[in-house]
Amino acid sequence: MPTETSMRPALLHIALCIALALVLAFAPLLSSRAAPGDAPPQAEVEAAAAQVAKDPNLPARVTEKKLRFRDDEKPEKPKDGANDSLTWLVDLLRWMSEAGRLLVWLAGAVAVAMLLVGIRRWVKARADAAMPARAAIPSHVQSLDIRPESLPRDVGVAAEALWRQGEHRAALSLLYRGALSRLVHDHEVPIRAATTEGECVTLANASLDADAGEFVTRLVRAWQLAVYGQRMPTDQDALALCHEFDEHLSATSGVAAA
Repeated sequence: MPTETSMRPALLHIALCIALALVLAFAPLLSSRAAPGDAPPQAEVEAAAAQVAKDPNLPARVTEKKLRFRDDEKPEKPKDGANDSLTWLVDLLRWMSEAGRLLVWLAGAVAVAMLLVGIRRWVKARADAAMPARAAIPSHVQSLDIRPESLPRDVGVAAEALWRQGEHRAALSLLYRGALSRLVHDHEVPIRAATTEGECVTLANASLDADAGEFVTRLVRAWQLAVYGQRMPTDQDALALCHEFDEHLSATSGVAAA
């Protein structure tokens, strides 16, 4: 016995044949009403369709429901290759812009640092050029050691002790060495290693006051007479030189003598 499902195609075929027969039956009527080349009126078409729909042999409209999984995420639209290339190019340009800005800041910082170093060196060079060059301080004048550490702290007292012991030449040598050391290290008289006794007197009188210059003149004359003329000063003159030494040639450098 045929089922309802197997009969549906046959019924559908029969319904289509009936609909075609109805359309052919009404065709002469429609053609007589409408002008040649004109479409049938909409009302007549709808009436014919309604008449066909009333045919009991046509299958009824059936609504079916099916279960399926719901897809919440919408599929992403595939990106265009041109858009991908353009996005990559924009990202590259943005990165280059940021990197360039950083490089500019770094270059500016390096330039400022180099400028500061250059200014510092220029100022130092100008200061060194403006400062007169100071000649090296001699350690000896002729063959005499004038280093402060080679002399006693109280030159006058030590020279007086030597004189009273009968060591007259040693006492005058100590006074002369002490005078040269004080003139060079404490009073900045420009005495050099090859300066003679007469030049020392001239330089001392040009740098010291009158009393100190006169004292140096007396001391150098007594030294020359003892060394070159074998003539020793009197006890009074020699002891006066010892007593007046610190008064006219005071130590100002603070160097501790031996």
